[in-house]
Order: sequence, then C-alpha cells, then structure tokens
Amino acid sequence: MAFSNYKTIRAVLKNFQITYTESNFVEEIEFNISDYFREDLEFTMREAVVDNSEFAICENLIYPVIKEVWKNYYHKFILWSHESLIYNQDLSGFPEYILAKRSILGKIVFDKPYFMLVEAKQDNFETGWAQCLAEMIAAQKLNENPDQEIFGIASNGKLWEFGKLKNNVFTKHKKSYLIDDLNKLFGAINYIFHQCELLLDQNNN
Repeated sequence: MAFSNYKTIRAVLKNFQITYTESNFVEEIEFNISDYFREDLEFTMREAVVDNSEFAICENLIYPVIKEVWKNYYHKFILWSHESLIYNQDLSGFPEYILAKRSILGKIVFDKPYFMLVEAKQDNFETGWAQCLAEMIAAQKLNENPDQEIFGIASNGKLWEFGKLKNNVFTKHKKSYLIDDLNKLFGAINYIFHQCELLLDQNNN
C-alpha cells in the first residue's frame, strides 16, 4: 500500500504495532540565518502565491527552509526531493523530502535514509503524520537497524511538527513551530540535522 493511502496515525500504529508517546525531545540548536534568506522569504510570503497548491507550499516554504540548514551538512548527507522509497507493497511511495547518507558512489546514488519530511496537505496533520510515520517505518526497515532513530517532520509550510521512531516506539514532539518565528524553527530543524549527523558518525565507527 502506498504511503499516501494511510489516513490516520492510529491505523499505522495498529498495523505495524508501534507504540505512541509524546515528549519535548527537540533541543533547539542556534542557527545563523542570513539576512538574504530572511529578506527573500519575507518577499516570497508577501508577494507570491505560496499556498495555492501542495507544490507551491513545498517549493516556496518548505524546501527553502530545509535546504538552508542542509547546506551545513551537505558533505555527509543528500537532501532528496520526491525520491522513490520502497520497502514492500505495504510501504512504498514518494516522500516529499528525505535526508539520506551521502553515498561513497556519488550524489546520484541513494543511501540510508535518516529523516523524512511530509507536507500536511490541506492542513491535515493527521493524514500527514500517518504518511510520515509509514515512511519512517519503511526507512527503519530498509536500514535494518531498529535501534537507530529515524526522524520525521510534518509541515504545511507555516506550521512544523516533529517526531522520531526508535525500535517500535514513535515519539511526537509536543511543541510545534511556526515559520513566523524563524529562529526557533531553524533551531529545531538544526537539531534534527545534528542528531542525524551524530547517528551517522556512530554508524561509521
């Protein structure tokens, strides 16, 4: 079943026997946001039609933000857009964005995924998290290392929510973030990237 066919997080939890918990696990790590980025995003939000479609939201709001943080981690990771992710017939599809290990074979070779980002279409975070968790489960199974955390983000461009999966436990971060508060949002996203980097370094040792 495609990721997009999962409509409620409860269905995913029951189907894959995942335990749901909540906690504030994100520890914001300060990120230096350039004046150019702030001005460009402000211009886009003021003058462009940024939310008339899921593609517009991804291109105008979500991708620019995560790309800005990824620039500090590109030497270890590739940020994939709408790349096919297939574990089996129940876990397959095209996540909006995947952060994956940079392969020694080159940037065009997909390697182990570390976090997934799903757009909450039509502001439906219930379905957004259902799809994101299914993608996180697929990533965990592909990596063949259930002890390694897989991170997830669900966003409608303006509101951002965070979660993580380890073994059979999914933890949703209680606090959400707004694009109107860039410092806190970037701090949270930078934390996720940093955790992925720490996990990657551990796996390489």
